[in-house]
Amino acid sequence: MYYCIVNPSARSGKGKDIWNRLEYKFLEKSLEYEVHLTKGPGHATRIAKKLTENLDPEKDSLVKLVVMGGDGTLNEVMNGIMDFERTLVGYIPIGSSNDFARDLAYPGNIDVLIDRIVEGKKVRALDLGRVTFNSMTGPMSRLHDDSASTSRIFDVSSGIGFDAAVCEEALASGTKNFLNKIGLGKLTYGMIAIRQLLKAQKVPCDIVLDDGKTIHLDRFIFIAAMIHHYEGGGFNFAPKADLTDGKFDLCFAGDMPPARMMFALPFSFFGNYYWIKGIGHYVTSKATIRCDEPMWVHTDGEVSVKSDNITFECLKEKLQLMN
Repeated sequence: MYYCIVNPSARSGKGKDIWNRLEYKFLEKSLEYEVHLTKGPGHATRIAKKLTENLDPEKDSLVKLVVMGGDGTLNEVMNGIMDFERTLVGYIPIGSSNDFARDLAYPGNIDVLIDRIVEGKKVRALDLGRVTFNSMTGPMSRLHDDSASTSRIFDVSSGIGFDAAVCEEALASGTKNFLNKIGLGKLTYGMIAIRQLLKAQKVPCDIVLDDGKTIHLDRFIFIAAMIHHYEGGGFNFAPKADLTDGKFDLCFAGDMPPARMMFALPFSFFGNYYWIKGIGHYVTSKATIRCDEPMWVHTDGEVSVKSDNITFECLKEKLQLMN
């Protein structure tokens, strides 16, 4: 049995057309399936939780979840899966940024992805990340679920500061919706990034790594735990990230003026920015961030609350993929 979680509004409504192609393949192969259309923030999480909780290893076969949507929909599903050991995931990326799929060399032909999924086999296992909110403060983001969890899973990246503020603004951006319709949704993040840089707060922070080392920044701009190479619609913040090593690349910018960060952004798009003064990079399995003021935190571009104390952890090869 396949359980399909479909965001019908992804890529400004094109998700329905691609779903029709997947459904045709299920019918052609005489495979059992069930479709669930998401209806708003948090719905994909609730669906995935219901499908994967209280599984009995003696009675229940592996749950096959097929996710059709963008990075946000996939993130919601990750946060709903209650038993990763007994869940296989197939993913068809139809969002505006698709940073998760960018690293996986997915073919441009959707039908090829569909063919792999209907084989129903595990083909790889990837690391996941978890961010724990050691403290949370208001306000809530403009688009959020009914309640905020004290921890969240991420499959691409999680960040605090500038990159999260960009995501929070983009989530409620009418400009993003318009650009998505004409195939230019990625431009949203660049436009918002410039605006957020110019008004970035001057906030000190401490970063504590898994070996006890502490890095102090008098003014941090952003800190990101990167499981994958890309975030924000193609910014290559972690060009050497390993998706299966049980560690994440911690990338940060601090103690630098906004103008230098503006200079760094084009280089970061191509994965060539570590040489710039004020950019830092460590490979670690755990890191705690403590800052003087609460800042927005994102998981795969999804933003709900602010925090001044968070912990990033890597969960080695937790996600089982069918494609």
